Amino acid sequence: MTNNRVTRRGRRLTALTTASLGLVAAMAVPAAAADDGPAREQLIADCASGEGKCSFNEPTLGKAYLGDFRQVSNSLYNCSTSDATQSMGWSDTVGSTDSAGVSVTAGGKIAGLIDLSVTATYSHTWSSSHTENSSLNMTVKPGEVGWISRAQVMQTVSGTWQTHYDSPKWGHYFWFVPDKVTGPAANGTDGQSNAVTVKTRKMTTAEKKSCSAGAKKGRAFVVKR
Repeated sequence: MTNNRVTRRGRRLTALTTASLGLVAAMAVPAAAADDGPAREQLIADCASGEGKCSFNEPTLGKAYLGDFRQVSNSLYNCSTSDATQSMGWSDTVGSTDSAGVSVTAGGKIAGLIDLSVTATYSHTWSSSHTENSSLNMTVKPGEVGWISRAQVMQTVSGTWQTHYDSPKWGHYFWFVPDKVTGPAANGTDGQSNAVTVKTRKMTTAEKKSCSAGAKKGRAFVVKR
């Protein structure tokens, strides 16, 4: 009887030890964000706040490409009967967004972690924001509207966020989540160059009617964007 009780106790201890080791292993092994775990946004928020000790692992830079053109100046309306030429100042700031379309703030912790990882891997810095400004002469024909547009060289960096907690959170010390962040690249990256151009269009019917009103009649004027 004594031997049987000892045997049964030994089996229970073995089972408990195995279960405990399994729990520890489960908490030590990194886990991917899933339906039964934290939302991706929660993990990224913990990275940004510093609650989770985070790194952006194995960054991969995609091929650079020229982004979409967008208006970067005020608009010049020409209500006169001759061409209107004017020097127009422009300014453009291009930021970064992650795979969920969330802005990656320049100077923030997330941007800093990505830059640290990219710099270590590729030996050059990564910037989450780029600003340029200048001026350009533009000519607008009678009955048209003109403005300056600019396109920025863009590039996507892919990697995996690894979040480490001092105490288990959602059952694990480590969590990881893949991410892609698209932001401005240096001019000339992969042979791509930033572009600035003057664009024009015909005035709408309503805009043409406004040309006959007061100070707008027979002249060119600027409308702020």
